[in-house]
Amino acid sequence: MVLYAREPSEAEKALLASWVEGEDRDLKHRARVILLSTQGYRIPEIGEMVGAHPANLRKWVHRFNERGCQGLISTRAGGAKPRFTEEQKRRIVALAQTRPRELGLNFTKWMLHRLAEQAEKQQIVDRISHEYVRQILLSANCSYRKKEPRQEAQ
Repeated sequence: MVLYAREPSEAEKALLASWVEGEDRDLKHRARVILLSTQGYRIPEIGEMVGAHPANLRKWVHRFNERGCQGLISTRAGGAKPRFTEEQKRRIVALAQTRPRELGLNFTKWMLHRLAEQAEKQQIVDRISHEYVRQILLSANCSYRKKEPRQEAQ
């Protein structure tokens, strides 16, 4: 069975044409696929023209046929939602830049597991792994091992 996009309304044609000329690469691609389909090109032919897999093209034609231009707009899943806010990350970085002795702790250098433990104790976060602390510090370009000033021997 051959699949074609249904005939768009005048408003839809205008919107598709604006998307073809627009900046959004995804909408430009999808609008072009629909317009080519309405011109009588089959999915395999469109796939060769736009360099896309026919399964993806079928998906967009089906969405257009069912929901119109709104069906061509997809919200990106973007992966898992962020675990921590920027404020929490900023506080973890600030913690790492504070000398442990200044916080009344009985060690002089941070280790990742100690930073994670302290972030939980200070209620910056409910739970955090030392690996995630490492990733936060790495993305902030932060060194967590502050060198203690040397005491001159007298």
